[in-house]
Amino acid sequence: MTLEVLQQAFALVFDPYVLWVILASAAYGLFVGAIPGLTATMATALLVPVTFFMPPVPAIAAIVTATAMAIFAGDIPSCLLRMPGTPASAAYTDEAYAMTRNGQGEVALGASLVFSVIGGLFGTAVLFVAAPALAEIALKFSSFEYFWLVILGLSSAVFLAIGNPVKGVVSLLLGLLVASVGLDNPAAFPRFTFGNAELTGGLTLIPIMIGMFAFSEILRNVAAMERPWEMAQANIGNVFHGMWALTRRYPMSVLRGSALGTAIGALPGAGADIAAWMSYAVSKKFSKEPEKFGTGHVEGIVEAGAANNSAIAGAWIPALVFGIPGDSITAIVIGVLYIKGLNPGPTVFMEKAPEMCAIFVVFFLANLLMIPLGFAAIKGAKQLLRAPRELLMPVILLFCIVGAFAINNSLFGVLLLLVFGLIAFVMEENGFPVAPAILGMVLGGMLEENFISSMIKADGRLLAFFERPIAGALGALTMAIIAWPLARAWLRRKRNRQ
Repeated sequence: MTLEVLQQAFALVFDPYVLWVILASAAYGLFVGAIPGLTATMATALLVPVTFFMPPVPAIAAIVTATAMAIFAGDIPSCLLRMPGTPASAAYTDEAYAMTRNGQGEVALGASLVFSVIGGLFGTAVLFVAAPALAEIALKFSSFEYFWLVILGLSSAVFLAIGNPVKGVVSLLLGLLVASVGLDNPAAFPRFTFGNAELTGGLTLIPIMIGMFAFSEILRNVAAMERPWEMAQANIGNVFHGMWALTRRYPMSVLRGSALGTAIGALPGAGADIAAWMSYAVSKKFSKEPEKFGTGHVEGIVEAGAANNSAIAGAWIPALVFGIPGDSITAIVIGVLYIKGLNPGPTVFMEKAPEMCAIFVVFFLANLLMIPLGFAAIKGAKQLLRAPRELLMPVILLFCIVGAFAINNSLFGVLLLLVFGLIAFVMEENGFPVAPAILGMVLGGMLEENFISSMIKADGRLLAFFERPIAGALGALTMAIIAWPLARAWLRRKRNRQ
């Protein structure tokens, strides 16, 4: 990044309108994240229709800020209600709630806030350095490399990120099926349209995402309406007291959580929630006091809190460089980037250098703003969490419907929201993850296009997919990831027979 580009980026971000958008998005993200069951992905999906009326930089700034704030704010109901506000907070909910019951609520909330900021800044620094460097390598990619990269992303999401690979594969295949609907394929042949004019253009991704992440959560909250929110009593004073001592006591936990979160975030389909679970498990494994975990021990919160926010920035690395989402949030972001003319890919860092640099600046700014705004959110959390669900859910549903309708000014978008919201609710109630389905929808078209292009170039020779050095390496890595769970299951069965 040259000095001139950096000056242009600062001019784009420190515009009064953009700063107002960032503040408004921060308040919105904190509100959504602090309501149990309303996820950061849902916050992003509901924000998309609003961004249609904004220039590129404020539109992306709104999503970046709301996401970062929502991931942190999910820790607030974890501490006070034992109900994670977002899935990323679920890993250490019991730990945080136990600390609150032990009279250490302000320590738990302070650790969540401070180490979320540190993790977020670490992930942003890696994004700032790694994304442009990777873009130079990506310029050497052809359709063969992109084909393997998409397959690697899909297989990583299924085999590395979730507990039940079979259900993950089923979810992924559903997403690929949805992506195949319409005329948008290499042959421009109408598939699964059934003579319906609305289906010829394909199924619009944003209403589907709003349905699968927002409407399904509303249904889940309605189903649990009879269970009251029972709040732990806690006197929240100065949440920053003792944070420097914790940083000095657990420096390796902070560094390990930040690094692991960024790495997992960069894996396609993983995301902040998986980063938090893995980081909490690693923290317990390497802790000098593992027996204290689960009784109200702050060490796990320090490490996992850093991991979940660093994963947000990590997920943007494959999204910006290759157009492959690192998580469900960046799957939505990719659509917004295309709408705003910031087409993801290695060339975007040269063609739109000031805008890309502005995104990095917004990441740093959003994480720094989290300190004062997060403190204010903690102070006001008790009043917010007293709002009854029977009032909150209809208001959120209204926003969902308006957002789905606004995409194409069509009731078909609302129908997609309702149908896919119901499908997602049934899937999650039966243990089928939603994230692989979304990944399949986003990457389905890219997979088909690169496969067909490669087959035409190779004149039908499958061996050509391994002839180029980078393509061969990616192909071998992908096959190893796919084969590993199968080989492990075979070895386990063999061992059991003996």
